[in-house]
Amino acid sequence: MSTIAWIALASLLSWLWLLLGQGFFWRTDQRLPRRSAPARWPSVAVVVPARDEAEVLPLSLPSLLAQDYPGPMEIILVDDGSEDGTGDVARALAVRYGGPPLTVVSPGTPEPGWTGKLWALRHGIGLARARGAGAGPWGDGGSEAEKRRQGDEERDGEGGEGGEGGKGGAGAGGPEYLLLTDADIAHEPDSLRELVAAATANGLDLVSQMARLRVVTGWERVVVPAFVYFFAQLYPFRRVNRAGARTAAAAGGCVLLRTEAAGRARVPEAIRQAVIDDVSLARAVQRAGGRIWLGLADRVDSIRPYPRLADLWRMVSRSAYAQLWHNPLLLVGTVAGLGVVYLAPPAALYAGLFAGDVAAGALGAAAWAVMAGTYVPMLRYYRQSLWQAFVLPFTASLYLCMTVDSAVRHHRGRGAAWKGRTYPRPRVAPER
Repeated sequence: MSTIAWIALASLLSWLWLLLGQGFFWRTDQRLPRRSAPARWPSVAVVVPARDEAEVLPLSLPSLLAQDYPGPMEIILVDDGSEDGTGDVARALAVRYGGPPLTVVSPGTPEPGWTGKLWALRHGIGLARARGAGAGPWGDGGSEAEKRRQGDEERDGEGGEGGEGGKGGAGAGGPEYLLLTDADIAHEPDSLRELVAAATANGLDLVSQMARLRVVTGWERVVVPAFVYFFAQLYPFRRVNRAGARTAAAAGGCVLLRTEAAGRARVPEAIRQAVIDDVSLARAVQRAGGRIWLGLADRVDSIRPYPRLADLWRMVSRSAYAQLWHNPLLLVGTVAGLGVVYLAPPAALYAGLFAGDVAAGALGAAAWAVMAGTYVPMLRYYRQSLWQAFVLPFTASLYLCMTVDSAVRHHRGRGAAWKGRTYPRPRVAPER
């Protein structure tokens, strides 16, 4: 056989292994596990880190204010150095829509060694816990008007109790659960209730849902479903959800976390440098003996638009090299692997059709068919045309270029850049 035929054979064997031996990553049936209403609904603090999110908050925050959760609930929006009036927009929406008490707090500039989102989460979690010993949603209470006034009068700048309360990750009082959700995530009215019911019924310390990302523009159709597909390939949801599993992952847009488990895992302090904070969070909770679950969402949606390829490129490239632990050898291996697995099949089929290499053509066509078949369930989940399954090699080539660009940016000193901040390689190697 020719060289291209041997490469096509390697690709086909790789796809057969991925099909059957990688935790059935391609299936999309991992949804919230069985749910039952607890005898007593636990208290929940919703923590929303937000940096320059005034544009999307009117589409997302009302969905949190409209939650029909039966137990005690409050919302803490952490205004992470916004310059577009994010905090004011949040307060105005709370007045307009009502709902559970809303607190807006600004923690100030992140300390060295912290990424911005985790710095914001530190203060939001700390504030929720620190208020557990006194008046507020978890203490003696007070009227709804008093709670609302407390949120409106929360001082900007230092973060107050939120900073100190977050240092140890543990402490007396406070909510029993934390819902960590991004400012661009919209929830159906029963979202929180379903999350808590799943956590309590199954004894889970962390329940995370991969929000259904926005798919409207042409580039979103090409890139977004593949983003979730590749994530599931790296972290098969079935393996994550298996008792005693070593694979750990979460989706940062929607994470319900037991407060006691956060304390045992010392989060977010233990992962303060993490750029890929959701996976690092899940690993920390799992290492501390917590049970985790990850699946696709039916009631949680991302509303952030990525209309241009450049927008999607930034989303992927800002963390792609961090996913490889900033290791050049892993980068080379990843590029080679993507080439063999995703790009070789169409190249081999081309050789068969136009160069008369029958073996290469047959093997390439078979590998491409298996590849496309594994992508079909994700396209169905995103309600996309199934013919797009055959465009996956092109999409993979884009991701290959994004990964290389991520490494180049890091070595040029630009690291993981997001909303005006650049994060260098962590001083301490991430725990694996």
